[in-house]
Amino acid sequence: MFSGIVQAVGRIARIESAGTDRRFKFDAGDLGLDDVRPGASLCVNGVCLTVIASTAREFDADISAETLSCTTLGRLAPGSPVNLEKSLAAGGRLDGHFVTGHVDGTGRITTIGPEGRSKRVDIETPDALARYWARKGSVCVDGTSLTINDAAGSRFSVNIIPATLERTIFATYRSGTEVNLEVDILARYIEQLLRAKPA
Repeated sequence: MFSGIVQAVGRIARIESAGTDRRFKFDAGDLGLDDVRPGASLCVNGVCLTVIASTAREFDADISAETLSCTTLGRLAPGSPVNLEKSLAAGGRLDGHFVTGHVDGTGRITTIGPEGRSKRVDIETPDALARYWARKGSVCVDGTSLTINDAAGSRFSVNIIPATLERTIFATYRSGTEVNLEVDILARYIEQLLRAKPA
């Protein structure tokens, strides 16, 4: 479980193919891996990955064909920057919202424009996810917990404040950039409860 508060920006150091799977080596940047051991979970661009091996600066993770096909990780290359977050510690602060690291789909940035000192980012998403976007609701975009400002059909917009631009990979985004999306876990549970038939 994660909070969607990005702790560091890292980079993909190497990608090795292993059949249909791939092993990624990540440079963790300023994340600090002294407390990370094999088996630990790290959130990379919104995707929960299991650490296979780690050093003081780098970690390896195996990524399945399924994850490669339904997230943006399969389209990234060595050198690509990534958002990183360690899993939540029991008793720690939850400054964002509950994030599982299970991507529901990918979206595409359609426009980016100034809004005061912030950036307004419009994202087009699959029609199947449209029902989850609600004004002032939560969404996780590439591992970043954000508040939806406006939502219409399969499109929603968010504001990226200067601090978020500095601490995440949002500053690298352009129109057409593909991003990982995770809907608010509360919305998923409410939907399931509403679908359930009374006993």
